[in-house]
Amino acid sequence: MIERSRIGVTDGSVSPVFPTVREVLALDPVRHGAPRLVAGDVGLDRPVRWVHVAEVPDIATLLGGGELVLTTGIGLPADDDGLRAFIGDLADVGVSGLVVELGRRYVSGVPRVMAAVAERRGLPLVELRRATPFVRITEAVHALIVDAQLTELRATEEIHQRFTELSVEGAGPGEVVRQAAELSGCPVVLENLSRQVLAYDPAGESAELLLDGWEQHSRRIRPAGRTAYDADSGWLVTTVGARGHDWGRLLLRWPGGGDLAAGRRVLDAAAGDGAAVAGTPPTRLTILVERAASTLALGRLIRRDAEGLERQIHRTLLTALLDHSRPVDEVALRARALGVVLERRHLVGVMVRHRADDPAGEGGPAAEAGHPGDPGGGGPEAGPARLRDLAEAVGQALHEAKLTGLTSAVDDHAVGVLLALPDPAAEERALAAFATALRRGRPDAPSRPDARCNGSARPPGGGVLVAAGSGVGSLREARRSLIEARQIADAARRDRRDLPIFRLPHVGLAGLLHLLRDEPRLQTFVERELGALLTYDAQHPREQLLGTLRAYLEQGRNKSAAAAAAHLSRPAFYERLARIGRVLDVDLDSVEACLSLHVALLALDAIRTP
Repeated sequence: MIERSRIGVTDGSVSPVFPTVREVLALDPVRHGAPRLVAGDVGLDRPVRWVHVAEVPDIATLLGGGELVLTTGIGLPADDDGLRAFIGDLADVGVSGLVVELGRRYVSGVPRVMAAVAERRGLPLVELRRATPFVRITEAVHALIVDAQLTELRATEEIHQRFTELSVEGAGPGEVVRQAAELSGCPVVLENLSRQVLAYDPAGESAELLLDGWEQHSRRIRPAGRTAYDADSGWLVTTVGARGHDWGRLLLRWPGGGDLAAGRRVLDAAAGDGAAVAGTPPTRLTILVERAASTLALGRLIRRDAEGLERQIHRTLLTALLDHSRPVDEVALRARALGVVLERRHLVGVMVRHRADDPAGEGGPAAEAGHPGDPGGGGPEAGPARLRDLAEAVGQALHEAKLTGLTSAVDDHAVGVLLALPDPAAEERALAAFATALRRGRPDAPSRPDARCNGSARPPGGGVLVAAGSGVGSLREARRSLIEARQIADAARRDRRDLPIFRLPHVGLAGLLHLLRDEPRLQTFVERELGALLTYDAQHPREQLLGTLRAYLEQGRNKSAAAAAAHLSRPAFYERLARIGRVLDVDLDSVEACLSLHVALLALDAIRTP
């Protein structure tokens, strides 16, 4: 600890910034000179950028600020006015301090006028009461400065290397923001131009406090320039965008002028920036946010043909609800920051999908009409393109219906929606509005809004179907509604009706079996009823008796109609039926036996449906 009358002995440790006057005075070569602080203790924490030895009175004109000046005093003015001017010039140019070795010019101490001016100007004035080679002091301090610069260089290199790796790996915005927070030890927020939070990392602080009233708070952060520090709010801000198209801002909260050590992690060994002005973030943080923004912009360009950034966040949150990968409270918080309020809302899970997984499947209107979602009707890109087209149509339908919710693709075939409604009474009206808007936006969507259970006989595999789960009253139950909607959508794929919205009562026996497809007892039932036939078909791939049985049961046990459906002559078909009866040891003229086999076939289809 440094007292007014004496430089105390410290442990010799050096802070991770450019050395301060206080730290220089604790170095062994300085302590060898028996230093005594005469004046200016308020400036002991000034950084020392360099050490300069001077014996001329007009040395201030050769300095740039931040230097620690060493002198024996032999060339200093003899009069009080000259000494006042000398100290004043040093203070004006911004030197860190003045060290005077006694013995050559001043024996017992420096003149009082020097101490008085130095005290008034807050300039540390130190006496060395024992002769000390200045070269040892300069070597020791310059070694610290060079080491600090090398450490800063390593820190900058670490920043560039980390974000280069993220760019190469195609990291998402969440990971980029997390790395920026980890490297800086400060909270980081990525927002779009509407001040909605796309990603954030509180760096160990309270996320609730960080995001509370974010839009209003963010609009008050108005730095001057593309990258600038807003001292009033304490946020370092840089614009995110490329090719003249800005789409967001990256913000890092820096505890202006405070001690960063409490939050520092990876880069705490290089926290300092000797050129930084007090009250402004160090240069390394500016480099960090700009490098992170560049990584985000590059990632956006790479994914320009994929779903939008907001939709990616929607997908993250919907996936988190489906697989429990994030706490429900965190999902609610992130959704609210994105502008979607899920707390105290009536929530309804909805799934929208094509009836056929194959974009070139037969019977699909999109395939027949050359829908833009099905480029060329096939190819490796057709599936993803069709899904993106469907996701865009669903998002547009939500917007047209003036509904709020999370929406994105949830797997390779379906687009999920979690509708957030003000009350349960709005459920049917909202679903009808959504289906109508989707139908207007897609020619292959359900075409008859008033269709009921006896709807038209659209062939299975054609068009788009919409399924909705049961409404729930809390976000913790939303997963059940989403899963129910997914199961209904999968079960309805073989339904011939053209309903605007499929609900659980619509899916009948096939839907029930689909809901139970993971049940071991159902799988055991299928094996017991059809296992022998499946084994026979595996051993005789040319015959495929399962298809013969399916045609027979789907034609209501009408053998002539079934033979025609199977494209077989009646004698050949009858012979196959007899073989099936022998393989399964069952009477195919028995209504009860055929009912059991038909249920088993439906269950097998449910189990095999992806």
